[in-house]
Amino acid sequence: MAIQKTDKIWHNGKLINWDDATIHVMSHVVHYGSSVFEGIRCYELPTGPAIFRATEHMQRLLDSAKVYRMDLPYSLEDIVKGMLETVGHNGAWPCYIRPVVFRGYGDAGVNPLNCPVEMYIVNYPWGKYLSGDGDGVDVCVSSWTRLAPNTLPAMAKAGANYMNSQLIKMEAIANGYVEGIALDKGGFVSEGSGENLFLVHRDKLITAPLGSSVLPGITRDSVLQIARDLNIPIVEQMIPREMLYIADEAFFTGTAAEVTGIRSVDRIKVGKGVIGPITKALQKEFYAIVRGEKKDRHNWFTPVPVRSKAGSKQPVGV
Repeated sequence: MAIQKTDKIWHNGKLINWDDATIHVMSHVVHYGSSVFEGIRCYELPTGPAIFRATEHMQRLLDSAKVYRMDLPYSLEDIVKGMLETVGHNGAWPCYIRPVVFRGYGDAGVNPLNCPVEMYIVNYPWGKYLSGDGDGVDVCVSSWTRLAPNTLPAMAKAGANYMNSQLIKMEAIANGYVEGIALDKGGFVSEGSGENLFLVHRDKLITAPLGSSVLPGITRDSVLQIARDLNIPIVEQMIPREMLYIADEAFFTGTAAEVTGIRSVDRIKVGKGVIGPITKALQKEFYAIVRGEKKDRHNWFTPVPVRSKAGSKQPVGV
């Protein structure tokens, strides 16, 4: 989906014009992938625009930056405020928000410490990520393995990690699937190219532990909380590949994917080949919350201050 241009982008503490948000071709990130980033959604609730789990996403960004020794002169509160300012100014919602921290133009070579650290926050309209009908999507097990421990840290949402994701995604599409599922170095199920994965087997909700090269997904955590609210038993365990084929249900979670059902893996039907009752229940509850149809009982939303007709900003309650 093509990116739709908005008015301003937050750069190192201030808003700049979209077209001025450029980097030098010799920036470290261009040559060595030295970036960390987030993907966040702003929903349009009946009470106004609000960002889903803003603080948790930005804390994960700071954690990722810390792993890669990227020192930022901004607090968690600073960058959440910057995100709210950007979305509020641009007036584009519902939308996708992309904060990114990277090494800029400085030294060449794999030692990045003398390269400046820059931060941008961008937002733009964006719709559904994984195509498919109401019965779910068709996926495959990828021939590409997820990152092994002590190679690249899977808990950091780093740009370099997504070169692995690109291989998984491109292979899946080339072979006629919507998405690929990667295994970890031990051959156990890890996650999709850009999504966490859940299975349902004998009425239990199963997901892989973080030790299976799994990103600690914010939507993953949200679905686990919703499952607890609905009294659905949860098991976090190593998942053998064959569990994908004998599971009763399967679905992806992620900021982009939200909660997307899976109807087949490697052309083997998952359950009856349609979205099952537990997936439907979790989807229904998740979308009721993010659409504002149900109370935000876990305080997941941060309201966006919007401009009044006179041009001043007014907070909108959730």
